[in-house]
Amino acid sequence: MKKYYALPNLTKIIKKLKKKNKKIVLANGCFDLIHVGHIRYLKEAKDLGDILVVALNNDSSVRSLKGPGRPLMPELDRAELIGSFSCVDYVTIFSEKDVNHVVKALQPDFHAKGSDYTVDSVPEKETVKRHGGKTAITGGPKIRSTSEIIDSISRMFQKKLNK
Repeated sequence: MKKYYALPNLTKIIKKLKKKNKKIVLANGCFDLIHVGHIRYLKEAKDLGDILVVALNNDSSVRSLKGPGRPLMPELDRAELIGSFSCVDYVTIFSEKDVNHVVKALQPDFHAKGSDYTVDSVPEKETVKRHGGKTAITGGPKIRSTSEIIDSISRMFQKKLNK
């Protein structure tokens, strides 16, 4: 995975890119089951700057946020999937419930969140502002969620089993 870096190493890379006046965008999430909403979110986030960094929740933080049975895929598999997108330049994995620590380390020009948030409801908005960045909502209206997809698949299999 040539796009995946632990945060300390990624911080050094980003500092060098910022010295070259590259605009850094940070997006984050669990990305447990990739769907079209994720693609739209990441593509639009990339349009905000030159470099898109995706911070991925590690397995334990996904479990604490989403509940038992999640994530569906282990963190390194999810990192490889996200890193395969052409709009993504770098991937890092974090363990906290929010991405404040990553914001502090990378100090992105933009922190992009999906449309299930508003600029005012983004938990990291004050940290982003304090480090000179802006918060942006990307990806268009919320049309999919991993939880809904899982529920739909579960219902389909229940119907098949009950026949």
